[in-house]
Amino acid sequence: MQRLDDLLAAARTRVTEIQPWDLLEQLARTDPPLLLDVREPAEFAALHMAGALHVPRGVLEQACEWGYDVTEPRLAAGRERPIVVVCRSGARSLLAADVMQRMGFAHVVSLRTGVRGWNDFDQPLVDAAGVLVDGDLAQALLSPAVRADQRSP
Repeated sequence: MQRLDDLLAAARTRVTEIQPWDLLEQLARTDPPLLLDVREPAEFAALHMAGALHVPRGVLEQACEWGYDVTEPRLAAGRERPIVVVCRSGARSLLAADVMQRMGFAHVVSLRTGVRGWNDFDQPLVDAAGVLVDGDLAQALLSPAVRADQRSP
């Protein structure tokens, strides 16, 4: 049986991970990569990187293909486009990028530290209305506590 850490370790052997400063450099280019945020809708609404495309991880595979009610044309037509996948901490994005590579996406990478690392790097995040979110508030929103019943017995 594989556990989450095993899946992540295996994905790291196949997927390139970049750091926030690498992404900042890529976003400054004349043809920046597509930012793909795979977090849940409530997470994305609370705060996200401006300009990010939101496709929850649960529908990613269908969003990448034509003919589904959740098809995202920018993904379905973007198998050769540079894509940076982001999530809260870099785990879901790593797994998502791994799947996307198996689906034929040639230039997909994962933001290793996720949106939390982007915020730690003092880069802007916005809410659903596009309003800048204070960095301290963002930190609180990005650091949910693990309840006692969620810990290993």
